[in-house]
Amino acid sequence: MAIAGKDSSSAQSRSRSNDVHYLAKCVLRGSVILQVVHGHLRSPSSFDIVFGKETSIELVVISEDGIVQSICEQTVFGTIKDLAILRWNEKFRAPNPQLLGKDLLVVISDSGKLSFLAFCNEMHRFFPVIHVQLSHHGNSRHQVGRMLAIDSNGCFLAASAYEDQLALFSVSVSAGNNIIDKKIFYPPVNEEGTIIADDIQRTNICGTIWSMCFISKDVSQTSTDEYNPILAIILNRRGAILNELLVLGWNIKEHAVHVFSQCTEAGPLALNIVEVPHAYGFALLFRIDDALLMDLRDPNSPRCVDRTSFNLLRTAVKERSSVEESCRGLYGDDEGIFNVAASALLELRDSRMEIVKGDDPMSIDGNSGNVNSTSKHVCSWSWEPGNSPSSRMICCVDTGELFMMEFSSDPNDIKICISDYLYKGLPCKALLWVNDGFVAALVEMGDGMVLKLENQELLYRSPIQNIAPILDMSVVDYHDEKQEQIFACCGMAPEGSLRIIRSGVSVEKLLTTAPIYHGITGTWTVRMKVIDSYHSFLVLSFVEETRVLSVGLSFTDVTDAVGFQPDACTLACGLVSDGLLVQIHRNAVKLCLPTSAAHPEGVPLSSPICTSWFPDNVSISLGAIGHNLIVVATSNPCFLFILGAKSLSAYHYEIYEMQHLRLQNELSCISIPQKSSENKPSTSLPKFLDNSHVSALPVGVEIGNTFVIGTHKPSVEIFSFLPEKGLRILAVGVISLTNTMGTAISGCIPQDVRLVLVDRLYIVSGLRNGMLLRFEWPARSTVFPSELPSQRPSISPCFGNIDTALSNVTAPISIGQQTCAINLSEKAEDSGPIHLQLIAIRRIGITPVFLVPLRNSLDAEIIALSDRPWLLQTARHGLSYTSISFQPATHVTPVCSVECPKGILFVAENSLHLVEMVHSKRLNVQKFYLGGTPRKVLYHSESRLLLVMRTELNSELSSSDICCVDPLSGSLLSTYKLEPGETGKSMQLVKVGSEQVLVVGTSQSAGPAIMASGEAESTKGRLIVLCLERIQNSDSSSLIFCSKPGSSSQQTSPFREIVGYATEQLSISSLCSSPDDSSCDRVKLEEMEAWELRLAYDTVLPGIVLAVCPYLDRYFLASAGSIFYVYGFLNDNPRRVRKFALGRTRFTIMCLTAQFTRIAVGDCRDGILFYSYQEDLRKLEQLHCDPVQRLVADCTLMDMDTAFVSDRKGNIAVLSCSNLEDNASPECNLKLSCSYYIGEVAMSVRKGSFSYKLPADNLLKGCNGADAILDLSHNSIVASTLLGSIMIFIPISREDHQLLEAVQARLAVHPLTAPILGNDHNEFRGRESPAGVPKILDGDMLAQFLDLTSMQQEAVLSLSSGSPSHSPIPLNQVVRLLERVHYALN
Repeated sequence: MAIAGKDSSSAQSRSRSNDVHYLAKCVLRGSVILQVVHGHLRSPSSFDIVFGKETSIELVVISEDGIVQSICEQTVFGTIKDLAILRWNEKFRAPNPQLLGKDLLVVISDSGKLSFLAFCNEMHRFFPVIHVQLSHHGNSRHQVGRMLAIDSNGCFLAASAYEDQLALFSVSVSAGNNIIDKKIFYPPVNEEGTIIADDIQRTNICGTIWSMCFISKDVSQTSTDEYNPILAIILNRRGAILNELLVLGWNIKEHAVHVFSQCTEAGPLALNIVEVPHAYGFALLFRIDDALLMDLRDPNSPRCVDRTSFNLLRTAVKERSSVEESCRGLYGDDEGIFNVAASALLELRDSRMEIVKGDDPMSIDGNSGNVNSTSKHVCSWSWEPGNSPSSRMICCVDTGELFMMEFSSDPNDIKICISDYLYKGLPCKALLWVNDGFVAALVEMGDGMVLKLENQELLYRSPIQNIAPILDMSVVDYHDEKQEQIFACCGMAPEGSLRIIRSGVSVEKLLTTAPIYHGITGTWTVRMKVIDSYHSFLVLSFVEETRVLSVGLSFTDVTDAVGFQPDACTLACGLVSDGLLVQIHRNAVKLCLPTSAAHPEGVPLSSPICTSWFPDNVSISLGAIGHNLIVVATSNPCFLFILGAKSLSAYHYEIYEMQHLRLQNELSCISIPQKSSENKPSTSLPKFLDNSHVSALPVGVEIGNTFVIGTHKPSVEIFSFLPEKGLRILAVGVISLTNTMGTAISGCIPQDVRLVLVDRLYIVSGLRNGMLLRFEWPARSTVFPSELPSQRPSISPCFGNIDTALSNVTAPISIGQQTCAINLSEKAEDSGPIHLQLIAIRRIGITPVFLVPLRNSLDAEIIALSDRPWLLQTARHGLSYTSISFQPATHVTPVCSVECPKGILFVAENSLHLVEMVHSKRLNVQKFYLGGTPRKVLYHSESRLLLVMRTELNSELSSSDICCVDPLSGSLLSTYKLEPGETGKSMQLVKVGSEQVLVVGTSQSAGPAIMASGEAESTKGRLIVLCLERIQNSDSSSLIFCSKPGSSSQQTSPFREIVGYATEQLSISSLCSSPDDSSCDRVKLEEMEAWELRLAYDTVLPGIVLAVCPYLDRYFLASAGSIFYVYGFLNDNPRRVRKFALGRTRFTIMCLTAQFTRIAVGDCRDGILFYSYQEDLRKLEQLHCDPVQRLVADCTLMDMDTAFVSDRKGNIAVLSCSNLEDNASPECNLKLSCSYYIGEVAMSVRKGSFSYKLPADNLLKGCNGADAILDLSHNSIVASTLLGSIMIFIPISREDHQLLEAVQARLAVHPLTAPILGNDHNEFRGRESPAGVPKILDGDMLAQFLDLTSMQQEAVLSLSSGSPSHSPIPLNQVVRLLERVHYALN
């Protein structure tokens, strides 16, 4: 039983739950693209692509380099069934000033309306032009609202139901928004939308409509009055083996539909029919194994004029992968419940193809999907865009091959010419052939791709991300770092993957060049003067070349006018003084005075003035330029040169050597901190650093005289140079990271190093192995350097000939041709270098880390560039790390110009990308390919590994396993294979004493798990207990380095940053931060040790183990069919498992969850059941029951009395048992507190905020009510769906809920914000719930309020609510509240 403390806290949370209301917000919209069309939507000349994603639409374009760029994405507050483009046609649609020359998007949805949408450039979104009522709202198979067909001339439209009915529409020739002129239903319907009984007997449409298309006529030779449309339909009559081709005609004058012909071709099953463009009267009939070219010019007598077989095609010349089998359809649940119906509802796979493939509708992991059939059929196609007289089509068959069909015609006939396979990948759900030879290929349950048609081949260009379906997720919450991430199981075999979803900074792409910049080795931006606000030059270094471009509206090559050596690879460049630019290359240091042709303030000469300095018989390896200071280094031998520049006369300058010395270790990087100039615009996000809290620089560190180096020792070292004193070492930070065997971690050489000033001075270094280190300057040395301990740790800097004792030693240093001695102990501060303390390690990638400051300031934001870019921002007591929403790049530099003051230039994929960071956050998704179908994922905190359950593996030994995955690289470190024929179903981490074990549930039976009635089938499964054990071997790599023990322990230590996916947030209690600690201790961290799963216990249960969960820190629960058990470990021994109790439900148990002593059981019919376990009696007792029938998908308990439930119909419900009468019947006494219809099936529901705290949050907390919003966000719910959406449900107060509810009611009916598909918003979000149940607020609807102008906002709030006593809504209060909510969630 629960302890008293837990009971009291539960009672408090129980009282709070009654006052909490929820607001739902979609933070990542679904990625499944079910439809794709193209048209001129933004303007008559634009080529726009629309993705239909069932609950949202996205407008995109494909750039010249084949990258899909999103223009806007918009929630539709409904379910899209089909969409198409109505082309602009002056003859059939009179001009409308707002729509002149632009196409319309036509959408059919669950609203029961045919919606015509136009894109508004001012509002940057789609708006409805008109809605045409077709039927009642909902998803009835007999109501028109499933499929669309549009005449190629833009004259007619057709809409069909799933079966038995269709409707035809003619486009109006009148002006205005009355787009539809006439319409007719076939068979006719009455006013209630019911088919007239007499016509049922006469109709020839009695069955399922699989496909339809118009057979167009040449409108140039036909008058409008004589144009009667012809519609061809593929119909599956009930009980028929073959489908038939039905040709209908609409006589507009008689207002009647006639059947011209109906025929059934002997042979394979007909699947689709599509019109051949530019060949009036011809259509292509796709069947299993072949395609027929049909001549329908005489609709009364259709005839086949050509046939082509798909089995005769040759093997693909391009193959993306070696996958031999096609991607199987989505089993909407792990257990195979009604997968055909669920798939058809989600439209992820057409239910008719189940009939074709012969799949068992109740199969879970059977072999039916693995049968390699020799038959092929076309699953997607797209015609070549344009008005070319020859028609070409790219097709994809269900085995993943793409090929081309070309139609050649003569005056009397038309023939098909088919190519060999052009490409092989996964079967495509949809294809779209766009301009410039690009083809968008969209996959059901995997990433799509953009292909380019070149020389009769399709070449891969870029991916189109699709993370659906999300079958499971783990929300990793680092409370100390204030950042959460989602690890999600995405996709299906063979393209299963693990995705890491994290918050990031958004970027807006301003300019992208063609991919012509090959071999770039470096990028820099340079000002003409120190005080300039904007950059003047962009320097690009190549392997054997350097180009200098002017920064402005156009980047013009001014290399010759600047004077840089054009045939050399630049190592570094910069501004040494006003008007003096320096280039460092391998052979020389070159000083240049650009001409006025390169810059208005250049020298008024025809050629630039240049002078050079050459080292003696050595090559320069590194260099850096600061104000009046140039530092260069050589290798083999290793020398460090300090150079200066001076003026001898007008336009006559000289580079001279001030000092040089020989080094013991080769240098790897040099950095000179720049002096901050005034009046410079920020090049990144706003910073909220309080300058009053910035500490003074340490003694001896003066900006302008100080530089930092990284060595191959490896170490980072800080030097100071004064002309009168020479070179002096200030501090040394030794990098010594070793594994448990004492072997040094490889790749620890610094790649880049920077000084950063926050509350104190830090040294940040990026290593070549992808790590980021942060050293701290000891606090004492900042104020009283003389009080430093007299006995120092042994530090060997990179000088040669310096005694390691560092006491009263003179170091010989060469200056010019003379040798002098510098006494390192002349003053207290010269007693020796400071020992820098390593306080934070973070792995941000697997490639070398480059550090690029965005401003010339020590507190400037820094871009850390590894295999992905990060933004390092200064915050109180540390740094915050934020992922940047940009593709992997090799180089980056800030570009500040008048036109683009916050520009950043990335080099990626041989192109230059000019972007601008915007003050908003978005979700970044990183992909790790795993193969198979990842079903479950857990994060194991001790090993810092992900545990992933995979099924449908292409392995003879085992088709299912559990693997350990490194969350940084995605590497599979170890696997535990299940028995042959066994399939993993569930797993959870369970506490045993002070350790955790993995409890796994499996299925050992083939066939369905559940009967159609919901009862469990007679099956068996296995319960497995696995121990995750560390393997001690030489390959493990634990990090060992010195730290101070007196500060906080490892629990609050920033050393966890090594995991590589948490924000660094240090405080005064951080390790090595206390000024009172002087001793050192060895602290060990596992970077990536070897771990493996070992079997501790297993047993066979009478049913498939679909759910397991921990209970009370000493038990765990497991279900088998309709029974669930309480297990425990005897003497905390994972090998001694004992069964204590069992409980039964009427139907198959789908999920289990527990909170303190409360147990929630979700089954496939009775919904949620509350139980309690009596330890003394070893008995389970049912307490409460769901008030409605519910097919549960997942459930989590917010507290002991409140359950957050998702079901398989797309609904979210909050159930509560608080404030119930004691004598209430246990059969039906849970209260439905609130509900929300998503329209998508949420398979995973987890606690967690998934919000990211930026430095701006410190300012937000000064606002009234902001604390509540930000705090409540940490008690929210995260849900992931089969369509790839991520939803957050955040609790808000009753007062805020009442205010926003009134705003939402007005937004739902205002023309600017109402659902664009004509849905009743209240009905849509309340679907699948009993009448009168309160609804969760719709954050997507409310977010539209912030997109409106002030006048529009006032117009929305001034709408009447329908209540005679409603009070006015204060605009400022609504805006402030929505901004806080929007910021907390986004």
